[in-house]
Amino acid sequence: MLTTKYKAFRLENKVAVITAATNGIGLAIAERLGHEGARLVVSSRSGDNVQKAVEQLVASGLKRSDVLGCTCHVANADDRCRLLDTTIQRFGCVHILVNNAGINPIYGDLLDVDERAWDKLFDVNVKAGFMLAKLFTPEIERSGGGSIIFNASIGAYRSPQGIAAYGITKTALLGLTKALAEALAPKGIRVNAIAPGIIKTKMSKALWDGADERNSAEAIGTLMGRLGEPAECAALVAFLCSSDASYITGESVPVAGGAFSRL
Repeated sequence: MLTTKYKAFRLENKVAVITAATNGIGLAIAERLGHEGARLVVSSRSGDNVQKAVEQLVASGLKRSDVLGCTCHVANADDRCRLLDTTIQRFGCVHILVNNAGINPIYGDLLDVDERAWDKLFDVNVKAGFMLAKLFTPEIERSGGGSIIFNASIGAYRSPQGIAAYGITKTALLGLTKALAEALAPKGIRVNAIAPGIIKTKMSKALWDGADERNSAEAIGTLMGRLGEPAECAALVAFLCSSDASYITGESVPVAGGAFSRL
């Protein structure tokens, strides 16, 4: 986690909920939103990891009273309800939902993906995010409107073999982003997605650990000769959640060092 070097205060008086926020991109998003002024609810499946993340965020300079941890398995309906209830009980409102949770339990040929793995991928990567957005929408509207962010992937534009099933779930998120943006615009809620390339996280470690970073970057088609950092994804999320992005909704924005996405 990179130390925040400045405070922009674009999110003062906002409450942000981030799923899968205990490491990597999720933790970086929480740190950045917190240092932009938001009060935070950070969640993950592991209670120990949630508490560790809270301590890391406090150590980065955030007030302990502004950071709340909540254990939540996003694929579990009761956990999702508890996440919302805990947020409202503590802070009384919510303005930002960052759907960061995602899994990739398989690697191999697309036609070798069995039904159980397929269902698990869609349950966590697509269904859970939709159900959370649906659940949080009334409270975000009641709070005066806000922003919902999905963490998609550069693989949403072109699903590479090996992780094609994962990429397909991320393509679905782009469609979900468009559809929700249209449905929620009258409620004052903007919906956008980020599409990270290879970011140096635990999830992608096998692709870069011990390898020459420039070679790895060139192999995946980046133009900048390096891999991305979680803080670079967090900076985009902070922008999209802020009033600086007040006329942006229904969009997906790559954070991929120039890797191919679209014209």
